[in-house]
Amino acid sequence: MSSTSTSKNIYPVEAATTKTTPDSPQKYYTYDEMAAVLPENNCPTELWDGELIMSPSPSFYHQEIVFRFCELLARWVRRHKLGKVVVSPIDMVLSQARCVQPDVAFISNERLSIVQRVIHGAADLVAEVISEGERQRDRIDKRDLYEQHGVKEYWIIDPEPQTVDVLHLESNQYRLVGRWRSGEVAASALLAGFTVSATGLFMGEE
Repeated sequence: MSSTSTSKNIYPVEAATTKTTPDSPQKYYTYDEMAAVLPENNCPTELWDGELIMSPSPSFYHQEIVFRFCELLARWVRRHKLGKVVVSPIDMVLSQARCVQPDVAFISNERLSIVQRVIHGAADLVAEVISEGERQRDRIDKRDLYEQHGVKEYWIIDPEPQTVDVLHLESNQYRLVGRWRSGEVAASALLAGFTVSATGLFMGEE
């Protein structure tokens, strides 16, 4: 897309919408095509079956929770020298038709080869903080996607009911390790000893 475009959006018009009209049929992309078309940016952008999904930036509260969880996980991983932790936005490319941007991702030392310019493959642990209107996407769609592609542990952090779900992959299927609420402490099955206070996540209290 030429820099002389008159569109107010910094992205190509066909890439900036997921709606189909008779005059402008839906455009589908491979990940490589999407990466070539879109400039580097901080806008939440994912690829689902070749369809470009762009969302508004998350709320301040959402990002506070993401930061708190990332800080706790990164500190634990550094202390035990287990691998790398990254926070969104970062592409996690699961196939040429599927690319997501998890809020937080952990990649173990044994699998650091998947870390290149972006993450090519499934992270070992992924956390998603549910945004308003995204419950179906995070609780069902991404759960199924992460299970299918072998994400070993999936944390679903839901600010509305203030719950933390931990799902652990066993025999290629997720098992609910537990659901914790404010006043309780969530625990990882993948990273033995890693725990998170639900109250701390949601309220910023230790």
